[in-house]
Amino acid sequence: MGKLMLQVGHFDQAEELYNELLKGASDDSDRLLVYHELGRVRKGQGEYPEAVKFYEKSLEIKRKTLPEDDASLADLYNEMGRVYNNMGEYSKALKYNEKALKIGEKALPPTHPDLATLYNNNGRVYDSMGEYSKALEYYKKANKIREISLPPNHPSLAASYNNIGAVYDNMGEYSKALEYYEKSLNIKEISLPLTHPLLASSYNNIGSVYYNMGEYSKALEYHEKDLEITKKALPPNHPDLAYPYNWLGRINRNMKDYSKALSYFQISISIREQALPEKHPYRAVTYSDIGDVHRLMGDYERALAFHQKALNIQENVKCNQLQCATTYMNLGETYREMKDYTTALIYYQKGLKIREEKLVKTHPDLAVIYHNMSKFYFSTQKYSIAMKYVQQAVEIGQEKLPATHPHLVEYRETFEKIRKKQ
Repeated sequence: MGKLMLQVGHFDQAEELYNELLKGASDDSDRLLVYHELGRVRKGQGEYPEAVKFYEKSLEIKRKTLPEDDASLADLYNEMGRVYNNMGEYSKALKYNEKALKIGEKALPPTHPDLATLYNNNGRVYDSMGEYSKALEYYKKANKIREISLPPNHPSLAASYNNIGAVYDNMGEYSKALEYYEKSLNIKEISLPLTHPLLASSYNNIGSVYYNMGEYSKALEYHEKDLEITKKALPPNHPDLAYPYNWLGRINRNMKDYSKALSYFQISISIREQALPEKHPYRAVTYSDIGDVHRLMGDYERALAFHQKALNIQENVKCNQLQCATTYMNLGETYREMKDYTTALIYYQKGLKIREEKLVKTHPDLAVIYHNMSKFYFSTQKYSIAMKYVQQAVEIGQEKLPATHPHLVEYRETFEKIRKKQ
């Protein structure tokens, strides 16, 4: 009964039932099962530190009688890896994922669907860390197995296409991302009810591609669909509910509706502050987003305060380096607008170094920082250096972005402004 309640998302009722079973558990074998299921309940509620505590209790009991690489431990390692990934503790997530994968590669045939799940979990952690080529390698291994072993409309195949799409999105390969996201959505629309959270996830992902392509009205449409489903499917303080609010904040920011953007970001951070650990990387992402809106509104002191809150997390935990780069870039923009050019250059260079190391040479996010550098050198009247950077931005934009993308339009305007000064 408890497992059925978990499957249909009735986490509170499942928790009540398992707590009653725990009171009546007479030995370790009874407690083991209940601890494991309570861990799954807490994970479903988004209470990740509590989930870890229950999984660790399960592991402690199992390790009394079993070696570390016993096949029956794989599922528990797998669950622990997922929870640590959700908590933003990526090194711990990889540690448990690798333990599960080592067991799986020994115990399972090479095309077993469970092996695909293990590869997929490793891909997810590398994706969260911004290690996109490694993420793609694991996601494609998982997808290859699933295409062989599962029927063409299986939900796990939809998940694989979705994950590959996400990596291409992060790599700036937007047409490939859209192709995989739409493959995923086609399966979900056939196999799932219209209000299923996994459909919301697809709307979120397709919306993010349209956002990156500068098609903000389409992005808004998909993220509003995502929010509508997610609000019905999840409790009000579930960490996943922060995603659609954060995206709606970004879209409205880029559409220059700053007060609406701020209201969405404030809902997002309110959820994340309640639901996630204090040093979670996603809290930092939203702090920096809020800081950027304050910059655009001309409130530089508030902008700096929020960016500093973000950095206090990002520079002290194992975070996605590309997220750090965005915060550095936002700080550079803020200091440039404040005419503190020395400090601005320090942050621009930090952001540029990370993006040049982590991204392919034609990634649209590199064009953004090249454009920012060109604006910086224009402000300091170093027009030849400004021209060098804006040319790089325009070249990437012309190759990777639609002709009407607002960023590309802005790059060309900056190019003309600099050309007139030379």
